[in-house]
Amino acid sequence: MSVLGDLRVVAVHRDFRKLFAVRLVSQCGDGMFQIGLATLFFFSPERMATASDVAIAFAVLLLPFTIVGPFAGPLLDRWRRRQVLLLGNALRVVLALSLAWLLVTVGVGPAVYVLALVTLGVNRFLLAALSASLPRVVPREQLLIANALTPTLGAVSAVVGAGLGLLIGWLVPSGGGEDGAVLVAAALLFGGASALALRLGRDQLGPVGRAAPLASELRATVTDLVDGARYLVRRRTPGLGLGVMAVHRFLYGANFIALILISRNLLADPADADAGLAMFGLLTGISFAGNGLAILLTPVAHERMTPATWILVCLSLGAVSQVVLTTTPTFGVVAASAVLLGLAVQGAKIAVDTIVQRDTHDDYRGRAFSLYDMLYNAAFVAAAALAAVALPDTGWSRGVFAGIAVAYVLAAVGYRVGTVRSGAAAGTFTPEPEPDDGARSR
Repeated sequence: MSVLGDLRVVAVHRDFRKLFAVRLVSQCGDGMFQIGLATLFFFSPERMATASDVAIAFAVLLLPFTIVGPFAGPLLDRWRRRQVLLLGNALRVVLALSLAWLLVTVGVGPAVYVLALVTLGVNRFLLAALSASLPRVVPREQLLIANALTPTLGAVSAVVGAGLGLLIGWLVPSGGGEDGAVLVAAALLFGGASALALRLGRDQLGPVGRAAPLASELRATVTDLVDGARYLVRRRTPGLGLGVMAVHRFLYGANFIALILISRNLLADPADADAGLAMFGLLTGISFAGNGLAILLTPVAHERMTPATWILVCLSLGAVSQVVLTTTPTFGVVAASAVLLGLAVQGAKIAVDTIVQRDTHDDYRGRAFSLYDMLYNAAFVAAAALAAVALPDTGWSRGVFAGIAVAYVLAAVGYRVGTVRSGAAAGTFTPEPEPDDGARSR
């Protein structure tokens, strides 16, 4: 089925269209905001030229949310998710405008790093809320189609936002004003996403029947998170999905850091930060072409195999991408590897999202996606640590990429063994039933 055909299937649901619009505008703002950070942290001439520098920057940006992130899930299981989308995007307007003012008047300093951390943390919270809300606006049998479309088209929207951010940067004179202009534009998009969330009902995205006082909610957070983790492990397939996702993100994270270094220090003149940024943008766009292939191929694959089997295929493609990368660090080889890895990452993500949503009770979905987010961040921090030790400043190492290929194979074998034992590979696992089909808006 074509992308447009898939989109027509789920777009007949009015509330899906409303939620999807929030995602597209919000993630377009994400892309614009993040390209501003990329130019500021990774592609300024005086910053982030070595593997250690890039690794430290990633650790600073992600480690706090590996610790704080789990607290989002229990709140998403109690707070109205529509309100999270409304107020979270409104908060990002204030944060982005404050960052823009600081860059223009003061320049880069501790306050900029703190506000950037908070803004990225809110973004993670919003993405978890969007994922947890999706089963409330589409029928159960269409979740795989919705999962194939919404995160990937959201990522495409982020790429569009990044491109617009680059265009703004080229039009505005370099310096603090350039970064400030990009962040102001991102703030306008965040405001638009907040306004679009008002089209959804306050209680429409769930959860149902949550009215505990905030103080007791916060005290119960740790207990709820532990309970959610135990539930996912007991349900088997969601726990396996989160585990393989964490491994996949760790290996992808090492590749992502390598791609920054290869773009800046190998495929472009290391002294020309703008050329490095342009090369990185081009290769990232090529990688997103692989994400687009995942949109096309995942629904087709679902007609012929289970999501668990598709995850194995994607892990195998990840291994192939690394074997390709071991040959030579030329543009064509790096681009081919990026396409394969983009397909592998997004294809596996769609399948894992579907498994977690399908096999997790609505009362636990917020916690499930909070754990998802925590593992995502922790995997990138671990990848940063690996990159700092193993990667040269050029970003290319035949031994490192060969080791990652072997790790992909081992991950596939481990996941296969786990799914066979759980019964998922044979299709004998029973999905978790929904509490109330009539409550889902269509």
